[in-house]
Amino acid sequence: MKNIWFLAKKELLAYFTSPIAYVVIAVFLLLVGFFFYSLVWWFNSQAMQLAQNPAYYQQININQMVFSPLFHNMSIILLLMLPLLTMRLFAEEKKIGTEELLFTSPVSINQIILGKYLATLIVLAVMLLLTGLLSLFTFAYGNPEVAPLLDGYLGLFLMGAAFLAIGIFYSSLTENQIVAAILTFGTLLLFWVLSWAGSAAGGIWKDALNYVSFFQHFDDMTRGILDTSDLVYYLSFSFFGLFLTHSVIQSRRWR
Repeated sequence: MKNIWFLAKKELLAYFTSPIAYVVIAVFLLLVGFFFYSLVWWFNSQAMQLAQNPAYYQQININQMVFSPLFHNMSIILLLMLPLLTMRLFAEEKKIGTEELLFTSPVSINQIILGKYLATLIVLAVMLLLTGLLSLFTFAYGNPEVAPLLDGYLGLFLMGAAFLAIGIFYSSLTENQIVAAILTFGTLLLFWVLSWAGSAAGGIWKDALNYVSFFQHFDDMTRGILDTSDLVYYLSFSFFGLFLTHSVIQSRRWR
């Protein structure tokens, strides 16, 4: 565990001594802030119109009207931003020639992968925690439900963890960081839109496409529905990405 934490700190230092982490976090927060402001403005306008009719006004739900669409927007932003965090993890090691030194060190492959992965998870957690400050405004001026809010953030973290695992895998395949980022983005986008294909399919194909799609599992969590199948899906996806990374590095190590 000590080796994993040491490698994680090394990667975190690399992130925050260069513009990468600052740019990714700043752009993420800027976009999330814009969507949050737009949704709150729309919510207020709807509330003012419905205030004239008490029957409809009682049905206003800030979680459904603000946070649920906000979480969906945040997930798309993460799909765009997280490949920028993972693209350098192994590709840079290969390009600057430190890969052999890393792989011949007394640290195991699993520890190397988990250390780098832990660093990206910490950056992801920081990004999400900073957006949580926006929720303070809604608690100050409204009464959102806490459980759907926490489920939504859990879904974002688990989905982001799966994104990062796939990004690390592609970074281990190439020394070109741009290629790694593009491959990661293309794969994540494919899994994202599978639910659209599922809506046009029928029978067993519809169920299969919906199950492997990121959207279907995340949509339930934004509405406060916590299902163990969703947790298993994201954890399995993350494990699979790390397993593929281990296989790639192991095969290269013994060449």
